[in-house]
Amino acid sequence: MIDGALPYLRCPVCEQTLSRIDRALRCAAGHGFDLAKQGYANLSNGRLPYSGDTAEMVADRDCFLAAGHYAFIADALASYATGDGLVVDAGTGTGYYLARVLEAAGKEEAAGKETEEAVGLGVDVSKAALRRAARAHPRAAAVLADLWGPLPIRDGSAALVLDVFAPRNGAEFHRVLRPDGVLLVVTPAPDHLTELIEAHGLIHVDPDKAARVADSLGDHFTAVESRVLRHRLELTGSEVRTLIGMTPNAHHVPADTRPDEPGTVTAAVTVTAYRKKAYRKES
Repeated sequence: MIDGALPYLRCPVCEQTLSRIDRALRCAAGHGFDLAKQGYANLSNGRLPYSGDTAEMVADRDCFLAAGHYAFIADALASYATGDGLVVDAGTGTGYYLARVLEAAGKEEAAGKETEEAVGLGVDVSKAALRRAARAHPRAAAVLADLWGPLPIRDGSAALVLDVFAPRNGAEFHRVLRPDGVLLVVTPAPDHLTELIEAHGLIHVDPDKAARVADSLGDHFTAVESRVLRHRLELTGSEVRTLIGMTPNAHHVPADTRPDEPGTVTAAVTVTAYRKKAYRKES
C-alpha cells in the first residue's frame, strides 16, 4: 500500500513531502501525481526515456520466480533483513525479492528484535511490472520512476536498498540510504545460464561486468561482503522458454523460435553488500 511509504517519499518536482488526496499524491506546492487503479504511483515527473520490461516479459518472470527457481537469491537477500525501516527495491520487477525481504523482516519484528514494521518501496519504469509489484506484499508500495534520475525518496530514509539485475545509480543510492544502511547488489556471474547461452546463441554475460559494477559504485560505497552463489536448475521445456522470455534475450529471440527442450541450467550470481562512504566536506 502506498500509504505506508508516504513518510519516505518526496515530490519529484520540488522535493517536498507528499500527501494522499483521493486517487492522487500531492505536495504543499500543488504538484500532483496520479495513483493507478492497480495501486502504484506515477512519480516519473515527465516523459521516461524507456518503458522497461514488456507485459510478456513480466508474465514470464512472474511464472518463473513463483516456481522457486531463484529462491536461493531471495534467501540471500532476506538474510540482511531487519525488522524496521524502509526497504527500497530498485528495478523491482514483480516485487518478488522485495516481498521475500519484507517477510523476513516481519519475522525479525515478531521475535521482538525491532519495534517498527519494515515498509517496502519498489521502483521501476515498467507499468506492467508495477501492477504486480504493488500487490506483492501488504507492506509494499510501488512507484514509477527513472532509476537513472533523482529518486522520489527522502534523504537518508532507507535501511536497505536492493538492486537485483538492475541499473545502479550510486549517487542516488548513497543519498537515500541511512548512515547505517546497506546496499545489496546482485549481478550475474560469468557462468550464469551458460548452458542456454552456448546452446542457443543467447546474450553472453559481459566479461567486464564486475569491473563496471565497481566503477559505478566505487565513489559512493565500500564493498563489505561478496558471495558467489550457484544453483543447478532442472527445468522443463516450458520453463526454459519462460526463462529466456523474462531476460533481455526476449528482445532478440522471437517466442516461436525459443527452445522447448528440458535441461539442466546453471544459475550463478554474485551478491555484494555495500556500506556508504562518507563524503569529504569541501573547505
